[in-house]
Amino acid sequence: LVAAIGIENGYVIGRDLSLLTDYYARGARYMTLAHNGHNDIADSAQPRDTLGDAPEEHGGLSPFGEEVVVEMNRLGMMVDISHISKNAALDAIRVTRAPVIASHSSTAAVQPHVRNLDDETLLALRDNGGVMQTVAFAGYVKAQPPERAQELADLRYEHGFVGGPGVDSLAGMASQDRFDYERGIDMLDLHFPPANVSDFVDHIDHAVRLIGIDHVGISSDFDGGGGIYGWDDAAETPNVTLELVRRGYSEADIAKLWGGNLLRVWREVERVARLLEPAQLER
Repeated sequence: LVAAIGIENGYVIGRDLSLLTDYYARGARYMTLAHNGHNDIADSAQPRDTLGDAPEEHGGLSPFGEEVVVEMNRLGMMVDISHISKNAALDAIRVTRAPVIASHSSTAAVQPHVRNLDDETLLALRDNGGVMQTVAFAGYVKAQPPERAQELADLRYEHGFVGGPGVDSLAGMASQDRFDYERGIDMLDLHFPPANVSDFVDHIDHAVRLIGIDHVGISSDFDGGGGIYGWDDAAETPNVTLELVRRGYSEADIAKLWGGNLLRVWREVERVARLLEPAQLER
């Protein structure tokens, strides 16, 4: 088991490149260039419209963002293109000297969501030697009708979330209220079946067919809203492997998907950093 420290938004460095060295020294080994909303490095795939973000700010990476990618290469920190816009992702792949990762993104061909990677981006990632980690975030895996979203919003309001009587989490509910809320969720899932493990592996299948087994991985995003029917916590992880076996993936293939490909990219990023270090010293 390996736990890697990552930074999910390059916003934290502001415009100070030296902070990358500081974070690397503290153990950070990858950084997502932006999150929800643009920053000084890159455009986001999901502008925060309510906070005034324009559809694009830089048209991809900013000039400073290009410097960030170069510095990450020098340090041996993996460049993460999840959450950023398509133009920013393609720019990052163009600028980098090392493979990139998409730490938690699925495929736009299967579910056309802005957080997913389209085929052009996936092919560029393949040519770069990178890896995309297919994510089990239900909304990115399978589209739901707008009726479900409205019924969920009504249910959440009724039970105190988002403008209702006022609770921050299920833990803040009285036991009967929590029971009623969870029963309401179950009824929603009955009427509008949620994304399941089979839907999730459809994304893996598409990516493997398009870019090859060496460039695809798996991610859950459990702490960021991830989870699908059949893989909603770590205890259900074998269900994903079982579905892969059912579809004919070999043991070697499954080892690559469950971390082997990401470790390969991580080693290559560190190798590139060692090659770049003499050039940095000469300067």
